[in-house]
Amino acid sequence: MEIPVFTLDAFTNLPFRGNPAAVCPLMHELNDDLYQKIAAEMNLSETAFITRINHADNFTTGSRFRLRWFTPTTEVNLCGHATLASAAVLFQHKNNVNPTLVFETKSGDLAITKKGEGYVMDFPLNPPTRQDPNEFRDIIKAAVGNHPIQEVYLCSNLKKLLIRLADSCDTSVLTQLKVDPVALESSERSGGIRAVIITIKGSPDCQPGYDFYSRNFAPWVGIAEDPVTGSAHTVLGSYWSEKLGKKKMLAYQCSSRGGELELEVRDDGRINIAGQTITVLQGMIKL
Repeated sequence: MEIPVFTLDAFTNLPFRGNPAAVCPLMHELNDDLYQKIAAEMNLSETAFITRINHADNFTTGSRFRLRWFTPTTEVNLCGHATLASAAVLFQHKNNVNPTLVFETKSGDLAITKKGEGYVMDFPLNPPTRQDPNEFRDIIKAAVGNHPIQEVYLCSNLKKLLIRLADSCDTSVLTQLKVDPVALESSERSGGIRAVIITIKGSPDCQPGYDFYSRNFAPWVGIAEDPVTGSAHTVLGSYWSEKLGKKKMLAYQCSSRGGELELEVRDDGRINIAGQTITVLQGMIKL
């Protein structure tokens, strides 16, 4: 059996930046064990599998597909960059004729529309709730050390903990953080947290005018640091929209690879996340 595979860097228009995702468009479903083995072999933060819902469709004419995402160790319920990459594969490599594609996922229907040089994803908004930092003392210590924090929020349905650094910290504090994934994972064993988002207020008056910066760590699902994380921005977008009093924001995830996301919080409880992609690899998995 031969399975086509593409690797795309998402939330960037430059190779070797943004977040790489592997995408496999499949004519038939595979078993979960094989999905997981392929994702482990690809060894990227996510591998996405696209399958047809209506077998009369093909990847060029169909407008609805099933989409699943796997890290090297587990399946996840929501992934932004691999969704962006999956849409790009269908639009760019399969020459899909539709202006909008819809993926049926574990997080409901996700629509992706062409926009200029990139794509806009219609995602659920995931508002976090404020927490007492003392209840997360160990995980905060493992994540940010002795740096001062402004506040701590938790998105319980995605199990993402948001730690906002104090406004007295500049961007270099965030970019220079050295987070030990083993220590971070060991600091939280309840199962209630699967990722830690560390964020800081931006400087929209300075070019290119980022409203906020972030980094994302998820050793609990086999990802020491995720380079650019769409799902985290469903939480960050909600949080910063309220704090800044803005619906439209420009965000930068300042991992070593880095990536830019355009966000628009909508009144219907959804968020638009826009970004670009670039293909860096195309080939076949032979089984």
